[in-house]
Amino acid sequence: MKLRGLFSICLAGAALGVFAQTHVEGVEYFSADQINNARELLNRNMNNAGTDKAVANYYLGQIAMLEGKTSEAKKYFDAGIAINPEYGYNYVGLGEILLLTAPKEAQKLFKQAEKFGKKDAALQIAIARAYYNVDPVANAKEINKRIEKAQRIDMGEPAIYIFEGDRLADKKEWGNAAAQYEMALNFDPNATGAYVKYANVYDYVNPNLSIAMLQNLLKQNPTSALGQRQLANTYYNQERYKEAAQEYGKYVQNPNHFKQDEDRYALLLFSDGDYKKGYEYATKLLEADPNNFTAQRFQFMNAAQIEDMQPRLLSLAEALYSAHQSNPANKFAAIDFTLIADEFAKAKKFDEALAVLQEGEKELPEQKSFIHDAALIYFDMNQSDKAVKEFQRYLAGNESPNYTDAYQMANLAYVAAFDASGAEKDALLKTAAEYAHKAAEVNPKNYRPLKRAGDVAGMQATGNDAVKAKAPYYKKAADLIESTNTQPSASDARDIYKTLGEYYVLIGDKDNAKVYFTKYIAVNPDDAQVKKILGTL
Repeated sequence: MKLRGLFSICLAGAALGVFAQTHVEGVEYFSADQINNARELLNRNMNNAGTDKAVANYYLGQIAMLEGKTSEAKKYFDAGIAINPEYGYNYVGLGEILLLTAPKEAQKLFKQAEKFGKKDAALQIAIARAYYNVDPVANAKEINKRIEKAQRIDMGEPAIYIFEGDRLADKKEWGNAAAQYEMALNFDPNATGAYVKYANVYDYVNPNLSIAMLQNLLKQNPTSALGQRQLANTYYNQERYKEAAQEYGKYVQNPNHFKQDEDRYALLLFSDGDYKKGYEYATKLLEADPNNFTAQRFQFMNAAQIEDMQPRLLSLAEALYSAHQSNPANKFAAIDFTLIADEFAKAKKFDEALAVLQEGEKELPEQKSFIHDAALIYFDMNQSDKAVKEFQRYLAGNESPNYTDAYQMANLAYVAAFDASGAEKDALLKTAAEYAHKAAEVNPKNYRPLKRAGDVAGMQATGNDAVKAKAPYYKKAADLIESTNTQPSASDARDIYKTLGEYYVLIGDKDNAKVYFTKYIAVNPDDAQVKKILGTL
């Protein structure tokens, strides 16, 4: 049985008030082939004032038919007839059930339906669809007969053109299908399903056409939850997140929105950088439902980006992690593990931070950033050897790390070498030198890798040899600082300029020694010893 959108029949004469909560919204979703959403709204609004229960039961029966649940469908159709025996469509539903096993009985039911809709062209299309759903080839004659009868009753009935569009779409004749949907709208601008079907045809090949059609739907019916949601999703699929967030903002105010879409709106607010609004929205959701884990996640994620929220972040992180641990269904994404670990680390709760990152790595092994962050936490714990091992694990298999990773590896290995000795120290310094050079290759205009390479060379040497070992790298670093007009850190400037001054004194080049000692005094004016040396040059 094929999924087919249905008619505009039940929308006719059903005036939509502001944010209607009746069968109408469910029928709209059904007309757009979104049966799960249709079922939820039909059931949700079944007992609301204004809901025609005979109509609602018919569409619930149609949904059951599409899912192959004929016994369930029959219950809905029978219930619809019991509520309103003069609403012909439920007889059509019962007839469709019998078409395969008792076609003559089915035809009797279709005739019964026609008694209550003698001048209803859409009813004829409903019967045509029943035949089509069962077997479009074997029933072609009967299908065409019903279409012709509908045309004789009312050539302007939009259901005729929507059905023709659906049949063309089944043949993948997308352009012709869209033309039929557009024809339906020419006759009835309220045929919501036709807007959505047309938009779906062009969603990926010409999204601007889709967007324009959905905007037309919302001009015609500004409170259509289907229209609001469909337009928001189209923007989202096109990665136009700001516009998607704006449309979702309208849609989630509609009582007929779906709870799962609140999550996407929260995500869009965060992705768009509207952290304050995202925090307020998530907080509002939590006030309505304190167990809303997704809202709790986005409340924390947004808060982590707001400076004024910093004092509260640790408590929010602890509460979120506790909610995650207490229920296996409360899943985290990578960002949750990362932000929570960061807050624990800031609070010097290093063991807890590492535990979070280790869990993250276990759950999401492809996310190498957890290993990276763990390495830096070990470094903050003054466990440089573990930091180096973790960072090496993070870089494993990456022969061409980016600048930041290469430079961090050089720094970690260099610092760790201070607490090592013998072969271990030699290995660490070798690693530091290797990655300093890699960083310099990736970013040849940055002086820092050259400075670090000089530091490593100095540690590998002794006495005056240390100064001589550093000098070539420090000179290149100094030249880069000058040529790129970079402002070095005060500590880097002191190291580079003093070392170069000492080097040129060693080789008897007083002019260059004077140049670099003068630069050194500019950043360290209280060094009396260097001033004294300058006085002798």
